Amino acid sequence: MSEDRTDIGIIADEYVLGLLDAMQARQVEADIERDPDLKAAIAASRERFLPLDDTAEPTVLGDDLWSRIDAALPAQDSRTEAVHKPTANDNRPGGWRATALAAMAAAVILAVALSFNLMRTVEPLVVAVLVNEAGDVKAIVEDFGNENAAVRLLADFTVPEGKTIEVWTLPSAERGPVSLGLIDDARSVRLNGPSLPEPHDSQLYELTLEQAGGSPTGRPTGLILAKGFAKIAR
Repeated sequence: MSEDRTDIGIIADEYVLGLLDAMQARQVEADIERDPDLKAAIAASRERFLPLDDTAEPTVLGDDLWSRIDAALPAQDSRTEAVHKPTANDNRPGGWRATALAAMAAAVILAVALSFNLMRTVEPLVVAVLVNEAGDVKAIVEDFGNENAAVRLLADFTVPEGKTIEVWTLPSAERGPVSLGLIDDARSVRLNGPSLPEPHDSQLYELTLEQAGGSPTGRPTGLILAKGFAKIAR
């Protein structure tokens, strides 16, 4: 990428939040595979902004939004516009008006999303560190006790075609293992699982490699990728 290395974090945040224009977004997507620093920064941004995707409800904006924003901007002076001629560095009121309009819209949307996220932040009830057979830490599960669990992958997983990663927990020996959901694209996710009793200390969590669509039996059938026992969050 031609951008300064110190700007990568900002570019990643703007890309994940959808603040780049179409051309900029396509350039970032073209650079991801050949720029490991950018790829890592985008992964970190997605992780940081994950709660925005999971807690924010879709909102339909009224048809009059743009007209109300436009009406709030200072009126253009048509006489000034007639005098100005386009240049390489066009500072005509019309150009700045369009820029201000886009900036205001982006600021409003971002402020609403971040404020909503801050109001909805909930601490997990238990946290489980999942390791493989060699004892290497592979993932962390945060269970919020409200049918939601966050799975943060800390290592790369190879998922063959036709397979998927499934997340399980064992709320009790009597009930047996219960699926919390599937992980697509082998990346950190927030899952909306079934209604379960409040998670408890030493509750088992594990990741298994199942066929696409999840285990056909409703129980773990594939290779165990990582597992661990929960600890109550302090």
